Amino acid sequence: MTRVAVLGIGLMGAPMARRLIGAGFEVIAWSRTLSKADALRPHGAVVAGSPAEAAAMADVVIAMLADGPAVTDVLFGDGAAAAAMKPGGLVIDMSSIPPSLARDHAARLAASGVSHLDAPVSGGTRGAGDGSLAIMVGGEEAAFETARPIFAPLGRAIRVGPAGSGQLAKLANQVIVGVTIGAVSEALLLAAAGGADPAAVREAIRGGFAESRILEEHGRRMIERDFRPGGMVRTQVKDLDTALAAAADAGVTLPLTQDARERFAALRDAMGGGGLDHSALLLQLEAASGRRLTAAPDQRPD
Repeated sequence: MTRVAVLGIGLMGAPMARRLIGAGFEVIAWSRTLSKADALRPHGAVVAGSPAEAAAMADVVIAMLADGPAVTDVLFGDGAAAAAMKPGGLVIDMSSIPPSLARDHAARLAASGVSHLDAPVSGGTRGAGDGSLAIMVGGEEAAFETARPIFAPLGRAIRVGPAGSGQLAKLANQVIVGVTIGAVSEALLLAAAGGADPAAVREAIRGGFAESRILEEHGRRMIERDFRPGGMVRTQVKDLDTALAAAADAGVTLPLTQDARERFAALRDAMGGGGLDHSALLLQLEAASGRRLTAAPDQRPD
């Protein structure tokens, strides 16, 4: 039985760990907040007291952490997970971090005989729970083939290139998500301001060229004013900042992404919305226009 350590038991890591347990993997769970890892014990997980302890017991280490510095610290800093791994092991970093940092991690692990895949995901907590995540993978073909059985219960994995390429694909995803959330918000506000029923407009345009997962799920959230997270505003800002930095390095200008980033940042900073679902960009656009999409009360995290 393949032993998989999951480092980071949060909104995404917890349902992913449960999927792996259900698929027959032995899962070792670690979280900075011990109670989050402990919640997996009834499902059959072994709980580790440190990243190094988890990594020492595992054949494969999955990291699902907040950002690049957190991954670096867990692998190479105080967490010391990389040093605890046996040669021939595999690290699958499913966090969203800068492509350059993913390439650095891959090189550092290769020097100690450990393979690395950067494999960020899209699909949110719903996709993590039902195993329908889009998994964008960068790294060597042989490591990808080794990881296929692990990816299978989590979602659809596609290798998109060498180390760092998975993170580039995730940035492309986040650019599309961030800009499209803004477009759906503006479209529904326009419809409501002109006297149309925004819920009916959403249904009417579905199936046409405007159809998208954002219109389906985030459009529904906007109409119902359900801003309890899935994907958080603060995470969206982080990812758009990373995308803009990568674009600057590549000499590419992304004006729509820049505008979306400023609006998400205003929602986070001026309106205290960092912990809301990113569909709450609607709130920033409502404030700017002086109009409210629907009369339903806002649903926010407790």
